[in-house]
Amino acid sequence: MFRNAVITGACGGLGQALARQLIDSGAHVALVGLNLSALQALAALAPERTRIYTPDVSNAAAMQAMASEWLAQHGTPDLVIANAGVAGGFETADATDLAVMRRMLEINLLGVATTFQPFLQAMLDRQQAGALVGVASIAGWRGMPGNGAYCASKAGLIAYLQSLRAELRPTRLSVHTISPGYLRTALTAGNSFAMPGLMEPEAAARALLQGVAGGREHIVLPRRIGWLSRALSLLPARWHDRILLGQPRKPRAGQAGATPIPGLQSATEMSSPNASPKP
Repeated sequence: MFRNAVITGACGGLGQALARQLIDSGAHVALVGLNLSALQALAALAPERTRIYTPDVSNAAAMQAMASEWLAQHGTPDLVIANAGVAGGFETADATDLAVMRRMLEINLLGVATTFQPFLQAMLDRQQAGALVGVASIAGWRGMPGNGAYCASKAGLIAYLQSLRAELRPTRLSVHTISPGYLRTALTAGNSFAMPGLMEPEAAARALLQGVAGGREHIVLPRRIGWLSRALSLLPARWHDRILLGQPRKPRAGQAGATPIPGLQSATEMSSPNASPKP
C-alpha cells in the first residue's frame, strides 16, 4: 500500500490508529504530535522505521525543518496525512472566544497547508503516485449553533482541499478530503449530546487508508452519517436550525468536558499592546 508516510496529530484517536496500521504494514512513518510519551510508544513498535517530531503544525518554519530532516533521512513520502486538529465551542458575544477562533483556524486550516507545503515539491519531482490527505469534518458542511469556529475551520479546509485537488489534476498526486462524523476520541469525550454513528478510530483508520488507496477523493466516516447530514440539509433552513438549537452545545474552553487547545492565548493577551503574533 503506502511505504513512506507523514502523519500529524499522531498522538491519539484517528491519528494514532493510522500510525499503528501503517507501521504494522511495514511503512516508514513520521510521527508528528505534541504528546511525546504517546509518540514514543508508537515509535517503539518500529524504531528503525519511525521518527518523532513535536512542532506546532501552524509554525511554517518548524514544519519545514521537520520535513527537511525526514526527506534527508527517509526520502520522499507517498502519503501525507494532515490530521492534527482541535475542537471546542464558540460564542461570538464573548470576546475571550475570539482567541479560540484564531487558534482553531491556525491549527485546523493553516496547519494543513504548512503540513503539505514542505513535501509537495519533492513529491512532484519524484513523478510517482502520492496522496495528500486532509482530515476535515461533516461539521464543515453546515454551520452549527455554538460551534462557529470549528465549523468555519473545517469548511475552509474543504474549500482549500478542493483548490489543491484542481491544481494537482495534471500530476500523479491525489488530494483526499476526509469528513468524519463522530469518532470515539478525546475530541468527542466531553460531548453531552447524541452522536449518531459513533465510530471507533481503528475502524475509521482502516476505511480511510483503504479509501485513499482505492482513489476515493471524498471519504465520509461512517458513510451513513453523511447520508443523515445530507437528508437534514434538505429541510428548510429554519427547521434545520430549530433541530440543531435543541441539542446541547460543544463545551467551550474552560468549561467541563472541553478539550485543551494547544497554544491558546486569551483575548486579553491578544489585545495587549505588547502581544506578539505566533510565528
